Amino acid sequence: MDGILPLWKERGMTSHDCVFKLRKILHTKKVGHGGTLDPDVDGVLPICVGKGTKVIEFLTDSGKIYEGEITLGFSTTTEDASGEIVESKQLTQPFSQEEIDQAMQQLTGEITQIPPMYSAVKVNGKRLYEYARKGETVERPQRKAQIDSFERLSEPTWNPTEGTQSWHFRVVCGKGTYVRTLSVDTGKLLGVPAHMSDLTRTASGGFSKEQAVTLAEVAEAMADEKLTEVLLPIEHGVKDFLRVDISEEIWKKVKNGMRLPYEAFGFEQMPTEHFAVFYQEKVVCIYQPHEKQEGIVKPLKVLQTELGE
Repeated sequence: MDGILPLWKERGMTSHDCVFKLRKILHTKKVGHGGTLDPDVDGVLPICVGKGTKVIEFLTDSGKIYEGEITLGFSTTTEDASGEIVESKQLTQPFSQEEIDQAMQQLTGEITQIPPMYSAVKVNGKRLYEYARKGETVERPQRKAQIDSFERLSEPTWNPTEGTQSWHFRVVCGKGTYVRTLSVDTGKLLGVPAHMSDLTRTASGGFSKEQAVTLAEVAEAMADEKLTEVLLPIEHGVKDFLRVDISEEIWKKVKNGMRLPYEAFGFEQMPTEHFAVFYQEKVVCIYQPHEKQEGIVKPLKVLQTELGE
């Protein structure tokens, strides 16, 4: 059983919970996920099964789309609605749409983020959330994040009684982006504390929410012997790669992980990035330019070594 499953993770579950349940449903231990989602967040969670686990890293590298809500007026320990309030500043009047949009626009392109204390980033061998749970603070490393777009989806709602203001947003971003931090930084640009009050991941790993299936639907498909209707082939994981189809002669070399001249794959010039090698309509290997040997490409990952696997 090999393939990729676009799962819809429900709230209240960790990504590992989903993997644990799927191992039982699918009767296989070789299950992994392509991108962690916090328990309070629902949305698309790509799942890799069997040999599909070999392409997890490529799904993780792909862009993601989130829709959520930002609330101004107070910040929390976790930067989302689940944490304790650490700073509060009631708004005496609402910000205009123009002010909000301008702040959000400043957070597009390549930006620098400082990961939340409640995150899985490692510092000195320990994850930040381990320090946070003990009430300890450490210096957090800055990280680069790519924000392709960050836009407001709704009119801002002002609550004069609570002194808060909220609106819905959509962000298209690269891997490693902390949307919670994006929300907090929006507040900082406006001069007030803020947090992410809601979040859903609507796309990840090349999958949209319309393609995603729930755990219950996977269990039903498994029981009805219709798993192939929801489990996509491994080839989906490399669908955005440059594709090269090879002959049997080259296949014999590729399956043994040989380094080869770029001309062996039909290129007229050296490729600048990795590419997917197909034999008999199956992806068998990912190759990349050799960093030291001129004109040579080498395997980045061998996916299959025998036909019929």
